[in-house]
Parts: sequence; C-alpha cells; structure tokens
Amino acid sequence: MKRRFPLTRVEGTASRQAHADLPEGGYERELGRDGFYGPATHMIHLHPPTSWSHWEGPLRPRCFDLVALAGEASSPWDAPNLLSNAHLKLRLWRTQSAMQHLVRNADGDELLFVHAGAGDLFCDYGHLELGEGDYVVLPRGTLWRVEPRSPLALLLVESTGSAYGLPDKGLVGQHALFDPAMLTLPRLDEAFRAQQGEHETRVVVKRRDALSTVTFPHNPLDAIGWHGDLAPVRINWRDLRPLMSHRMHLPPSAHTTFVSDRFVVCTFVPRPIESDPGALKLPFFHSNDDYDEVLFYHRGSFQSRDDIHPGMLTLHPAGFSHGPHPKALARAEHAAGMTDEVAVMLDARDALDVGPALSGVEWEGYVDSWKAKP
Repeated sequence: MKRRFPLTRVEGTASRQAHADLPEGGYERELGRDGFYGPATHMIHLHPPTSWSHWEGPLRPRCFDLVALAGEASSPWDAPNLLSNAHLKLRLWRTQSAMQHLVRNADGDELLFVHAGAGDLFCDYGHLELGEGDYVVLPRGTLWRVEPRSPLALLLVESTGSAYGLPDKGLVGQHALFDPAMLTLPRLDEAFRAQQGEHETRVVVKRRDALSTVTFPHNPLDAIGWHGDLAPVRINWRDLRPLMSHRMHLPPSAHTTFVSDRFVVCTFVPRPIESDPGALKLPFFHSNDDYDEVLFYHRGSFQSRDDIHPGMLTLHPAGFSHGPHPKALARAEHAAGMTDEVAVMLDARDALDVGPALSGVEWEGYVDSWKAKP
C-alpha cells in the first residue's frame, strides 16, 4: 500500500532532517509515539534535555550491577526475577552444574541469551550447543535442560502468554539483519541419543508462576524423529549484520531481533560510525513516552554511557527524556571508525516492576550521572 505524503511543519530554528545538521549550539530531542514507529516531532533545545539538577519521586533512570548479584541456582525457576510485568519476565540465571531435572514453561516462550560460559542444551527436539553470545528461543511448552561445560550466565526473557517472532523487515527485505537460514535448529545427534535412558526423570512445570513436578520412569527426551515448522532456534550476535546509514543515526528499532506482542528485543552490535559531517554519531535524546527501555550491557565499551561495564542493566521508564551522557556527547564530535559494544535491549509497552533481588545492586547515583557539563 502506498503511503500518503506526510505534511510536516517546521517552526523556528530547526533542521529539516531528523538527527542531522542541527543548529549551532542546539540539542535535538525526539518526542515519539509507539516507540520509534509512530508520529514524532524533533524539538531543538538550548540545553541538553537531561540537564536536570534535582530529582524526586519514584520515577527515575535506574542502573543495576548484575555482576554483584550473588548466587547460583540448579534450576532456571530459582533464578531471581529482575524486571517484570504481565507480558514479560526478565531473570538472570547462573549455573555450573548439570540440571538433574527437566523444565517446561507453560506460561510463555522463553528466550535465553548466553552472557558467559558454554554448555549443551537438550530438549524435545534434540541437542544444541550453547556458547557466549547465543540467543535461543524455546517455544512455550518445550521440555529442556542444560549441562554447562563452563559456568553459565544466562539472561532469561519470558514472553508471558505470547510467542516470539521475527520483525517485519519492510523495504530491506527478509534477508536483512540476518538471513533466516542462519537460525540453527536442534539435532537428534549422538549426544542426544546418549542421554536417553530408562532412568527416573522429574519435569518441573511452571504455570502461572506456580511449580508442579511430574515424574516419569524414563527420560521423556526420547524422540527418534520429528517434522514440522515449530522448534527452538539459535543465533549468535556475531551472525547479525546491522542496518547502517552513514548519513543519519538510525533508531534502536532498526536493530530489532525478536518481537513479541507487547515488547521487542533489539541487539546492538559493532557497526561503522556515521561519517557524514552533519550527522549525529550516537543515540539521540528522546522522549519515548509509550515504552519502558531496558539495556543489558554484554561486552565492549558503550557508546552513549560513562561508568558502565559489561554485566550492568539500566532501566529508563517511560515519562522522561533520556539520551547520552555528557562525556559521551562530547566524544561523539570526533568519533570515527567502528562502535565497540554489544548490548541487548528490551522495549516494553507496559510498565515494568523492579524485583527485590535488585535492591542490593543498584547504582543509586545513576540519576545524577548526567549532571556533568558536556
């Protein structure tokens, strides 16, 4: 379907192209609806939109150091709940011992992101090897367990009551970002057959966040074959080929990896920095008033942030403007070459609640980290 020509008003001193050729000394702020997909206005300010001097009340940018989050668990159901709403649950699971039972999530699809370590995943459909940087999508109801080969740290992102899919890639076509042929499926290989047997096996099922245990006299991962178009899939961040524009900084939505009904998962990977002299070279200030934004910093040096290291998690709830830190803004003027960052972003349409596990690992001064002058 053709789109009608949008008629955009330009008022006062403003650039005519978003994220480029800003007036001297001006700071751009995008006011957008429906994430970065809806109508938007680009406001030019005399001061950075994050130049607040005081902050009171519960709404604020928050940062958590998950490296300091103690504890391991033998089951993903024992992993602490970090952030959640009715449609999304984010947990961090650390484990270094083989699971002694199977699990099944009856509440929604599960997305695993391997922050550290390596191992093997066994499920109804077969065997998958796990390594740092892997995403694995497990359809709702899948039986699975892991055997670490080195200590694993996994982000678990539950799509509660829904399923994961791929984004509509529009004009750039289905092979952009990654070709669907890059998705790896489980195999009924020798390792899978070797773990089968007549030994008693427990299955711990999560439904409405309550756990039930079903015991079998044999290992129910006993498939000898299957066919169909529903199965777990795996892809590594190194397989992603990010969209690039040397003349304009693209919004986070250009890096969407998976979509659910009420949130999206984006992945930021190394890419060329914008080379056009008038283009912004880092994420722009924006007032995203329809989504809570979560970033998990996986590895590298993060382009728009100061004092952030891998393993940290930030939450920027809807309701205020946010954007780059002052030092990052100053550095961007001379930035060239490639970015050096890998991060997982969740944009949630519904407000997220912070779990009690994060109370001891919060950087309380994060709200003040924008105060330094650029």
